[in-house]
Amino acid sequence: MFGSQLVLTPIANSKEECEEEMSEIVDPFSAEMSVVPEEPRSFRKFMMQLPTHLHLASPAAREWVSRRRENVRPWLLFINTHKFKAPPNLQRWSKRLARNVEYFQSNYMFVFIGLIIYCLITSPLLLLAVAASLGACYLLSLRNAETKLVVGGIEIAPAHQYAAVGVLSLPLFYLVGAGAVLFWVLGASLFIICVHASFYNIESVVGSEEEPFDLQMEQV
Repeated sequence: MFGSQLVLTPIANSKEECEEEMSEIVDPFSAEMSVVPEEPRSFRKFMMQLPTHLHLASPAAREWVSRRRENVRPWLLFINTHKFKAPPNLQRWSKRLARNVEYFQSNYMFVFIGLIIYCLITSPLLLLAVAASLGACYLLSLRNAETKLVVGGIEIAPAHQYAAVGVLSLPLFYLVGAGAVLFWVLGASLFIICVHASFYNIESVVGSEEEPFDLQMEQV
């Protein structure tokens, strides 16, 4: 009995010592692991703050975009090829053109924005120029949030600062060929909108303006 007790006691002590050693080994490892995610968290926090500053800096643009998104017609209806039909005469063409522009104005706006994005993706130099200009405006917004910019005792408004950035960016945009890209986007957008608005049979979607009068005459 005494021999077994003498043998078991060192084993229990060795187990306790092993647990203490394991805890000492795990603690530094867990401490290191807790420190490592701090960089991704800080980076993620910065990325979350980036759209927040832009979001608060342009309430009018945010409201305009929200209205355009609410007024977007279904894209399957917009690109439905079965709705395309040549107008019978010039008078119907002018009415159809005006009604399509009024009905699909948000869709046409997003087509224009899509063409701009396409040009930026296919023009790396222009993309870098736009990124540099927007980055300068973002840095100015951060500076204005902390302290106002005063030159010669006169406070410079943020709108004037952004305008100055735009004016200073004009030579850079000219060098990267922004003028040609702008004319291409305007021409392509005008062509797509005119073709779609001319041949899309809007009367089959919202009805013709003459139909209510025809129904009224039949009832009388």
